Amino acid sequence: MKEKTLVLVKPDGVQRGISGEIISRFEKAGLKIVGMKMVWVNKDIVEKHYPMSREELLEGIGEKTLETYEKYGKDVGEELGTMDPKEIGKMVNKWNMEFLSSGPVIAMILEGNHAIDNVRRIVGSTLPSMATPGTIRGDYSIDSPMLANEKKRSVKNIIHASGNEEEAKYEIQLWFRENEIYKYKRSDEEAMFE
Repeated sequence: MKEKTLVLVKPDGVQRGISGEIISRFEKAGLKIVGMKMVWVNKDIVEKHYPMSREELLEGIGEKTLETYEKYGKDVGEELGTMDPKEIGKMVNKWNMEFLSSGPVIAMILEGNHAIDNVRRIVGSTLPSMATPGTIRGDYSIDSPMLANEKKRSVKNIIHASGNEEEAKYEIQLWFRENEIYKYKRSDEEAMFE
């Protein structure tokens, strides 16, 4: 089942000089780069990548934040000024938008068998403190939601990967024009897939 997915090496990954290592992991796993560029993201793209209209997602982010505060015995109302999950989700989403536009990003489209699931497996848990060693986030980040919330910033988790097929299609169209996506054959495709 060949599919495409979007991956972003976020500003923290680019600034730390580990982009090549990250790209290499995907290529070694048999995923093919069919589009890639470095961009300093403008506000328009960031707002479309993290749309405030996704209320269910924002509420989910808020609920997870409330759980984190409860786990560590912290008062979310005192620190963030609200207990409303949707408002907390909007706050975190705003931090994500600010972070994604804070420096250069490497955007790439990866193609391969079950590319979406395989990329997510290689990337690891969204929360680096929960990511398995051997994954990109598990090896290169130790940030946590609690620290990020205390500093009122996004979790620095190195990388973004589309979560499902619908998200991948939307994000690929957002980040790339059709003439920036290439078709070619890797020399190892026959050995791996045929």
